Amino acid sequence: MNNNTQAALQGCVQSLQSSMQLLDSSLQVLDNGVHDFPRLIKVLQATKHFELISESSLQSAQQSILPAIENEVNHLLDQNSSQSTSRARSGTSLTTPGLSDLEALKMEQLRQKKQRLSYAVGRLELQANQRERQLRKSMAVMHDD
Repeated sequence: MNNNTQAALQGCVQSLQSSMQLLDSSLQVLDNGVHDFPRLIKVLQATKHFELISESSLQSAQQSILPAIENEVNHLLDQNSSQSTSRARSGTSLTTPGLSDLEALKMEQLRQKKQRLSYAVGRLELQANQRERQLRKSMAVMHDD
C-alpha cells in the first residue's frame, strides 16, 4: 500500500474509533437514564387518579357533601343550645350539683361529638383545598404538554 492510501485509512480508522467511543458514551447515558423506568411508571400510575376527575366534578362533590356536614353540625349545635336554654329557664346550669351523672355524661358526649364534627369539617375542607390544588397542578401540566 502506498502512503496516501495508508494515511487515508488511518484517518478512517481513527474516525471510526472516535465514533465508537461516542456511541459507547451515548449508550451509557441512555442506560443510566432508563434503568429507573419501571419504578417511574409505577409512581406515575399511582398519581393518575388525580387527573381522572375534572375540577367541576370535584367542586360538585364538595358541594354535595358540605350541606350534609353543615346540617349535622347545625343539628348538634341546636340540640346543645336548646338543652342549655331549657336548663337556663328551669334555673339549673351545667355545673349545678343537681345535674345527674347520666345527663352530665350525655352533655360531655355531645360536646365531644361537636368538637369531632368541627374538626372533621375543617379536615375535609383542607383535603378539598389540597385536592383542588393538586388538580389544578395536574391540569396545568396537561395544558403545558
